[in-house]
Amino acid sequence: MPAPAGFAPTKIVGIGLNYLAHAREMQKPLPEEPLLFLKPPSALIGDGEPIVLPRGYARVDYEGEVAVVMARQARRVAPERALDFIAGVTCLCDVTVRDLQRKDVQYTRAKGFDTFCPIGPRIAALGGALDPRALHITTRLNGELRQDSTTTDLIFDIPRLVAFVSGVMTLEPGDVITTGTPPGVGALRAGDVVEIAIDGVGVLRNPVVDAA
Repeated sequence: MPAPAGFAPTKIVGIGLNYLAHAREMQKPLPEEPLLFLKPPSALIGDGEPIVLPRGYARVDYEGEVAVVMARQARRVAPERALDFIAGVTCLCDVTVRDLQRKDVQYTRAKGFDTFCPIGPRIAALGGALDPRALHITTRLNGELRQDSTTTDLIFDIPRLVAFVSGVMTLEPGDVITTGTPPGVGALRAGDVVEIAIDGVGVLRNPVVDAA
């Protein structure tokens, strides 16, 4: 199925190195402020659609993430008001060609291929059991648990991310902010199925295929 109905972001803002445990896993110092990159909307696919591995690269990784979807235009939003601008959260896979990430230094090509941004299966409003400070996310590869964390481990929490990004660029309704990936990222191969789940949201499932 395609990305959630009516979903057409003008931009997808990625956040790098935003889980404490992932920073330790990668043996990198904690960032002093959020690390931003962009993924193109042309990379979007929905639940059930295939991730296509481009030819000629050594390693393509999954990165399970909590994605924030904006409800209305946001510009220079204060952290204490940030949740008022959010439509909800959903699951996202930040697919990345790891050898290109190392080669290019910046992330545009490594993360920008068509099909490299699965998202879904639905956008769930925050509130009640969906506490932005304690969202539980897991990633399974072929049924095996690979990532298991909560947003309590974020270096920069969701309100601060919305405030920071909206201080750099105006966010439009439907725009997406990813929140970084927990530890446990790994390689994808043709024939795999990657499943990203957030309690209270659902499961995003995508098969993996080689490019024709």
